[in-house]
Amino acid sequence: MAPGAMTPPPVSENKTEILVEFPDNRLLIDLCGEYDRNLTKIEKKLSVQIIRRGNLLAIHGEEAAQQEAAEVLEALYARLEAGKSVEHGDIDREIRMGDSEKGTGIRAGDQLEMFKAGPVEIKTRKKLVEPRTEAQKAYVQSLFKNELAFGIGPAGTGKTYLAVAVGVSMFLGGHVDRIILSRPAVEAGERLGFLPGDMKEKVDPYMQPLYDALNDFLPGKQLAKLMEEKRIEIAPLAFMRGRTLSNAFVVLDEAQNATTMQMKMFLTRLGEGSRMVITGDRSQVDLPRGVPSGLADAERLLSGIQKISFNYFTADDVVRHPLVAAIIKAYDADTPRG
Repeated sequence: MAPGAMTPPPVSENKTEILVEFPDNRLLIDLCGEYDRNLTKIEKKLSVQIIRRGNLLAIHGEEAAQQEAAEVLEALYARLEAGKSVEHGDIDREIRMGDSEKGTGIRAGDQLEMFKAGPVEIKTRKKLVEPRTEAQKAYVQSLFKNELAFGIGPAGTGKTYLAVAVGVSMFLGGHVDRIILSRPAVEAGERLGFLPGDMKEKVDPYMQPLYDALNDFLPGKQLAKLMEEKRIEIAPLAFMRGRTLSNAFVVLDEAQNATTMQMKMFLTRLGEGSRMVITGDRSQVDLPRGVPSGLADAERLLSGIQKISFNYFTADDVVRHPLVAAIIKAYDADTPRG
């Protein structure tokens, strides 16, 4: 019998169970996790009960949930056979990605054939990054395929994190010569002039999420050296004026806080051999009242242009704490329509 192969479900006391066999006991231990915490997570997510019997796992519950749990367990076991680890994020991804018929976050009319391929992996110096939802997978594919891509959706959906990961991967692969990460220095009504310190000390707190992402993908000493050599730059949006960004992977984060003129200025920096990613959350605009968001204008003006991709995320794509998705949905439900 093939590893992870399912036996026909026997019937016992009017309850069905699915038995899944995993022949390598060492991998089975890793699959179950310390104190069976991986099995517990699957049980809670899918409303099933999983019982270990030697090298078999018995799954109890509704028939559809049983089948889904078996497929998740087999996919995770295959990861272990391939020499990969199984973390909580991997379990979450396998559960989310199991239903490939869910929306991909791509506009109607975009090419979908490429998203039917196998697993998408982003290789960096420190870790292998894998999309956890179908929308994330489509987004990553768009970043590799298109020279200009937009990622739009709520906080916690991985828009910036995945963009930086792709940028690091392309930089390490020699596809671009440098990485440039930018943000508007606008946050919740605060003004830079009122913060202590020189310009770098004023700006760095706004840029910290970009530093955090880079630190996840590159060793500290290498990152410091690349930043010293200006091969990796992190700068406020205002510093982009007058530049031509050639042979670079460029990310504009929190683009909902760029004005229309700033957005136009940034988009027209795109030079030969470069790729540009714009990320933003339309529900968290911190611009002064009455100032239109450049992200909304760019979406309206550019949506019909070939080779510019727009990927959309929802609360269902949140990969932070589960409460974040519930919070976003609660706020969305309270937002007046119209």
